[in-house]
Amino acid sequence: MPLTPDPLDHDVRRWSRRLLKEGYCIIPHLLPNARIARLDEDLAGDFAETPFCEGGFYGERTKRFGRLLARSPVAAELVQHELVLGIVRAVLSPWCDTVQLNLTQALALHPGAPPQLPHRDQDMWRGTVGEVEYLVNVMWPITRYTAENGATVVWPASHGRRALEPEPPAGEFSAALEPGSALLFLGSTLHGAGGNSSGEVRRGAIVSYCLGWLKPYENQWLAYPPAVARGFSPELAALVGYAQHRPNLGNYEGQCPSLLLRDCVPDRIGAADALRPDQAHLVAEFVRDQQWPGRAAA
Repeated sequence: MPLTPDPLDHDVRRWSRRLLKEGYCIIPHLLPNARIARLDEDLAGDFAETPFCEGGFYGERTKRFGRLLARSPVAAELVQHELVLGIVRAVLSPWCDTVQLNLTQALALHPGAPPQLPHRDQDMWRGTVGEVEYLVNVMWPITRYTAENGATVVWPASHGRRALEPEPPAGEFSAALEPGSALLFLGSTLHGAGGNSSGEVRRGAIVSYCLGWLKPYENQWLAYPPAVARGFSPELAALVGYAQHRPNLGNYEGQCPSLLLRDCVPDRIGAADALRPDQAHLVAEFVRDQQWPGRAAA
């Protein structure tokens, strides 16, 4: 019998192709409005009490705060949305062994906020431009996004090698969004918050993912120390950094840092290889072929 196509795999491939072709995509109806309303309710106190940002980039009429996984259980539904994660892994996996959470951030753009400097988020790292995709951003609107209230402005086809060009292509637009939908764009895609000329506050959440060997924007291990991360599922804990990126990167005492989430952590820990299959094969062949006097004793 022929295998039944997996709808999720089909959607991952379809949206990944669009994201890589255009540098962005808008996916409607990913979460029920009620879940987004619950997120808004959970974050209401933070939105009210967080001071306005300082500096022209963050915006002095904008409020921003991170650590969303510690502020609302709904944040985990955003971070671990299976279609979004599938797209992220499909796009970034050519350059890494595992992906990691780069940040979770809520923002509120208040009336009178000016437009943000157009930028590419990959520029936070000084890596090669035009050859590697380092990051996928996901914008989750909490309120509706319109051109008037400062919706994110996106420059289509400004990504990849186009990021090397001195001038971006024409065709930028304000990404109108409704709660429950999501805007995905690459770290190489030119974008920026629009100006808020309306009388309403534009609120949203940003979740971004990056290559597992990069230093993330948000220090995940301070945002979610072991006492907090013990309450996460193993998959979520791995996304926030309690996992090694082979070979041996991000280890704790030579082992996977997930051991810090156990009820009892040994005082002394022996290091253990964490290698990709090709590396493990190379090492095994090398060790097998060695001949030296102390081999048996070792």
